[in-house]
Amino acid sequence: MQVILLERVDNLGAMGEEVTVKPGYARNFLLPQEKALRATEANRKRFEAQREALEKRNAERRDEAAKSADGVDGETFIMIRQAGETGHLYGSVTTRDIADAVSTDTLKVARSMVVLHDPIKTLGLHEVEIKLHPEVTITVSINVARSEDEAERQAAGEDVIAAQADEDRAIAEAQAAELFEAGAEPEDLIAAEENAEIEAEAAAEAEAGEEEDKA
Repeated sequence: MQVILLERVDNLGAMGEEVTVKPGYARNFLLPQEKALRATEANRKRFEAQREALEKRNAERRDEAAKSADGVDGETFIMIRQAGETGHLYGSVTTRDIADAVSTDTLKVARSMVVLHDPIKTLGLHEVEIKLHPEVTITVSINVARSEDEAERQAAGEDVIAAQADEDRAIAEAQAAELFEAGAEPEDLIAAEENAEIEAEAAAEAEAGEEEDKA
């Protein structure tokens, strides 16, 4: 289907361009969202008659979006979530969560503005784009952590999951050293290490099962 774009649309073109799109995309998105008109002779004349007003309205909206982005572009937003030992969330961070976190009294972000191909399902810092206007895109950082302290450590560049693994390893080595000093037999030390591995595997399997139940 041929349509006339009423504003810039990613991967299609700029305002005023005639492009070919799939009929379903046009009927379900472009036309009802008033982003395009069917490319008929009547609509071509209609667009040319309204071009100046459309360009002025687009410029005003672009400037408003750019102004509202001040103080938000490049900012970091902390989201506290529950997660397992391997860093996988019990649930996920969605476009709605991000839109709610970023919105302010002067900036209203709709979930449709958040460019997120898949929900966030792991701890860490995640860069997310937010399209405030077809010509204005900002980037924010979503710091997903299990606590405020953990969020601060991540913001400082620490890999909290790796740090926790190192801590667990140090504890296991300390426990093995204590057993050795207490005169434990070699097989006792091996059993202690095997038990630690079994417990870790069981925890990982339980976490995977919880993720499957939630899916």
